[in-house]
Amino acid sequence: SGGAVMVPPVEYDPATAEEIRELVEVADTGTVTTWAWNGHPRPNQPLDTPFAWVLVKLDGADTALLHALDAPDADSVRTGMRVRIRWAADRIGAITDIACFEPYGGLDVGEGAPHDGAFDDAVHGIVARARLDYTYSPGRAQTAYIAALSEQKTVGERCPSCHKVYVPPRGACPTCGVATTDQVEVGPAGTVTTFCIVNIKAKNLDIEVPYVYAHIALDGAGLALHGRIGGIPYDQVRMGLRVEPVWTEGGRYPDHYRPTGEPDADYDAYKELI
Repeated sequence: SGGAVMVPPVEYDPATAEEIRELVEVADTGTVTTWAWNGHPRPNQPLDTPFAWVLVKLDGADTALLHALDAPDADSVRTGMRVRIRWAADRIGAITDIACFEPYGGLDVGEGAPHDGAFDDAVHGIVARARLDYTYSPGRAQTAYIAALSEQKTVGERCPSCHKVYVPPRGACPTCGVATTDQVEVGPAGTVTTFCIVNIKAKNLDIEVPYVYAHIALDGAGLALHGRIGGIPYDQVRMGLRVEPVWTEGGRYPDHYRPTGEPDADYDAYKELI
């Protein structure tokens, strides 16, 4: 409804919370808006040689697309550089049809001349009223996820292409760009992949510090979600700890996760989920 062209497409316009119905073709050339160099590619990443992760705003689009840029070194990558899509040899109708981006011969958009930071009449601060209104439309996938929580179940969706199970589900696989409709119940137990100790008490949160928040890979899930760890001293929480949910009264969502008493998971079993 706002006229913005989303790439990749999503179910709802985040600005208006209205369903998106119209597909718009954009160009295969674009501009790098920001980037980070990846000097040590991991298995199953788009390229097996050092490359840059880039956000590319394709010509005709209003949002940027995250992908890999095949560049010889970090010094050759810059914000504002022009790039184009290198298409995969075999296309299946997924995001992997884009093998990567490559530098394009057009002129850079550039970042503009830097400001020296000096002002004749500098303003050091203002006081203004602010208001934030949120309208959240969860969509089909997350509605099913929330409904399952009320039955003390955790439900994700499996990608039909890469077979990764997303929890919470997103309606589409961000790696392959295809719809996910196959529901999979995961857990209830899981493994702590990484964690942090919280020492600052939050306002209106009746939890004594210190306490632990962790990323927890539920059994059968393809990525970790976060949750609070309880039932164990904070300094005994560790990577590989096996945990299970403790549900809130009425079963709307897990209040926290506690140790199951099982042996710790082997690092190789969860290292790709950290």
